[in-house]
Amino acid sequence: MAFTLDPDMPMELAPLAWLIGRWEGVGVVGYPTMESRQFGQEIVCSHDGRPFLEWQSRTWSLDAEGNPATPMAVELGFWRPGPAGEVELLLAHPTGIVELYYGDATPAKVELKTDGVLRSPRAKEYNAAHRLYGYVHSNLMWSMDMAAVGHPLQSHVSAELRRVE
Repeated sequence: MAFTLDPDMPMELAPLAWLIGRWEGVGVVGYPTMESRQFGQEIVCSHDGRPFLEWQSRTWSLDAEGNPATPMAVELGFWRPGPAGEVELLLAHPTGIVELYYGDATPAKVELKTDGVLRSPRAKEYNAAHRLYGYVHSNLMWSMDMAAVGHPLQSHVSAELRRVE
């Protein structure tokens, strides 16, 4: 499916418009505290006419045949464009973590780093992250580096998703 710009979308969202849609695909997650493994992911990114995007991501483990097995991570949030290509991403997780990312959007690429991390008393130690999103060959590719549980910022997760109807 080709990407087309929504005429009802606020102009402020133009640098992020390529994120809008429903995306599905497979990624890899790993960290010093866990074995690397593949996962499935669905992202839904939408707008309601106001100058921000709504973001929903859910992931699940895959069985030996590549079928969905058990739920993994969920994140809900908002993309907020700013002047001169600046962008904020606000994310909440059911694990007791809230993140505020800040970065830059250029055509078909967004690069962000955490500007703030808030954890509930029962959330795991999580200190910082860096995310990169790109629109490559009509797919959404993304990666995340993370600093958590005593480890410095390092590769944690990446995925390649295709837009679906």
